[in-house]
Amino acid sequence: MRKSKTLAKIRQGEVIKTCVIGHYVPAYVCHAARAGYDCIWIDLEHRAMTTREVEALLAFSHLYDIDLMIRPPTLEKTGLCRYLEDGAAGLLIPHVSTAEKAKMLVDAVKFPPIGDRGIDNAGLDADFYIHDADEYVAWANRETFLCVQIETPEGVRNVEEIAAIEGVDMIFVGPGDLGLRLRQSGEMTLDQAWEIVAAACRKHGKAFGGPTLPTAEMQKRKDLGAQLLVNSSEFQSWSAALAQDGQRFNDLT
Repeated sequence: MRKSKTLAKIRQGEVIKTCVIGHYVPAYVCHAARAGYDCIWIDLEHRAMTTREVEALLAFSHLYDIDLMIRPPTLEKTGLCRYLEDGAAGLLIPHVSTAEKAKMLVDAVKFPPIGDRGIDNAGLDADFYIHDADEYVAWANRETFLCVQIETPEGVRNVEEIAAIEGVDMIFVGPGDLGLRLRQSGEMTLDQAWEIVAAACRKHGKAFGGPTLPTAEMQKRKDLGAQLLVNSSEFQSWSAALAQDGQRFNDLT
């Protein structure tokens, strides 16, 4: 059973090098690993893949030894567990604005004594082998992670309570949805929200992070204490590469 690179970086106090894809591109898993990334965020909230495609990407992640953090399209308990059984290193859950919702998620994806996840012990996460149940449960609670997204002003107000929950391993600031709602409400700025999240995570010893595509944004959030820094996606990489390569046609004489 593999160890999570994301959790290793959290425990070492280091930056988690993270990128994101939303389409079935097996080669991306290989190239991200070769480029030194620790984690790939797989977005299934806004993108669609078949079950078999997700299973294949997870298998490739084990082959190339890189974490896959899945943002699922469901909160159904069995559906969440199956991503972990199929080999996901972690789950990224959108729109977690209350401690009650965070506790429900912990209950779904952590084994006792932390949560109430049901045991299978025969998936890719367990190397398709029935290990000693106690060993497997201890490994799963230690080497898989739950990351919850703060995307609403309510979530910011409740973040200290959310960060205090055992089994919530990481807090993720969602600047798209959160920024939209903060602009509408005028309650605070996005920078102020980041600072509130950072303070709550420092108090409760939890890692945090989010999308930080420009280098200046990466440095700004790292200086705040963020460890999970997302700085690349297939959209960003492909659009930049196509624009660069397309310029060659314009350079022809």
